[in-house]
Order: sequence, then structure tokens, then C-alpha cells
Amino acid sequence: MRAGDGTTYELGGLTADIDGGFLAADGIARTAAALVAGELPRADVQGVRVGAPIAQPGKVVCIGMNYRRHAEETGATPPTEPVVFMKAPDVVVGPADYVLIPRGSVSTDWEVELGVVIGRTARYLESVEEALEYVAGYVVSNDVSERELQFRTAQWDKGKSCENFNPLGPALVPASEVPDPQDLGLRLWINGEKKQDSSTKDMIFGVAEIVHHLSQVMVLRPGDLINTGTPEGVALGQPDPKPYLRDGDVIELEIDGLGRQRQTARQA
Repeated sequence: MRAGDGTTYELGGLTADIDGGFLAADGIARTAAALVAGELPRADVQGVRVGAPIAQPGKVVCIGMNYRRHAEETGATPPTEPVVFMKAPDVVVGPADYVLIPRGSVSTDWEVELGVVIGRTARYLESVEEALEYVAGYVVSNDVSERELQFRTAQWDKGKSCENFNPLGPALVPASEVPDPQDLGLRLWINGEKKQDSSTKDMIFGVAEIVHHLSQVMVLRPGDLINTGTPEGVALGQPDPKPYLRDGDVIELEIDGLGRQRQTARQA
């Protein structure tokens, strides 16, 4: 855990992992109390790999075409209700792990997204207004996609669930520290060139609407991850020849207040 001053603390006395069970047992509140009480030892993170801030999400639910200008750049009609698809949970990796380009891929793409982590079981929520009460926190997410596989059939999952296709982190920022999830800037660079630069204000369906909608069609459980869509600037929306990821490319992405990721693309 990293405090506001940049100091990193051990959570081993509270939990082995930040997972659904930890979140369901008021883990964030207990962590905050332990920090104030001076009960958390400082951690030495020099040379240590940073893993995903949520261990083994039960499911990864994604929302497609959820930014107005992204729909425009791909020629899609803006949806009238959330477009929902899934990623395999085991594609979630750390924020500095490799992005693996699948064998034979010629169209692996990037997508900076606001990730939402569920903190309480949400089932048939009655109103949009209550939906944010079920959010534990927010995180930077890279919803890596292989476009040829994605659009080979009507189902998108093939192009979304390849190995290492969801770098996550560096931190899970508690919902209480994000006053308005609909007012966050998000950006992405490839080899130092800015490709995406937008705001969650451009979402078609906001976080509260998404959580409410999903609770009507599935049970959201603590530790589940929701990727809320990407803004314009993906390779898919650019002129031919489209600049899809190649071996050695460096991907950097950030969201206001949530931190920054950096990955290198590597051929699988």
C-alpha cells in the first residue's frame, strides 16, 4: 500500500492479498485505520515487481464503445445501452509487465480505461443513485485487444482474452479519494507519442449507470473488475496503415490521481 506522501507500507498483517474477501470485510477502512494508528510497517520495494492491485478478480466485465468520440473514429453508431463483453480473469497482470503480442497477430491494439473495482455484492440495484456505494475503488487499466480476432466473429472475447491482455495498476485508489469518476483525464503514449488524451466526461454511460445496469444482468461481487471503455486514439481508428503494436514498442498510460503504467510489447 502506498500512502499519499509516496511511502509504501506492508499489508501482510492485515491480508495475504487484496482480493474480494479483503474488500468484502471492510479491508480498505481497516487499512486506513491501521495507517493512522501507525500499525503498518514500511516496505522496501527497491527492485520488487509490482503486481496487479487486485488479486484474482472473479470476473472482468468490459464496456465497449462507451466514449462518444471513440464511436465516431471507428464509424460505429453510439449504443443506446451498454455493450457488455468479458475478458478471462487470468489476463490481469501488473502495471509494468510485458504486453504479449499473440503469435501471428498483426493488429494488437492499446486501450487506456478507467477500471472500477467492486467492493460490495451488487444484485438488482434499485437506482443509479445508489450504485457508487458498491464501488471499492478505481484503477488504471489497459484493455489490450487483438482486433482481427475480436471481429472474426460476433463475439469479442477472442480478441480480448489473450495472455497478459490487461495490465492493471499501479494502485487501487479508494472510491472516497475520487470525488467524481466522471471528471478524470486519461492519456496514453506509444514510444513517447501521445495517442489518447481525453476525459471520462466523454463517456456515454457513466460509472454509476454501468454498475446499475450490470447488476440487472449479473451479480457483481467484491473484487470484480469493470473496464469502462476507452476514448478515441486507438490504432483501430487511425488511417491505414494502422500503427498496431510491434515487438519492442513502449506503452505508457495514466489517469488523473490514479497513477501511471509503463509496459513493453513483446512477441509471444
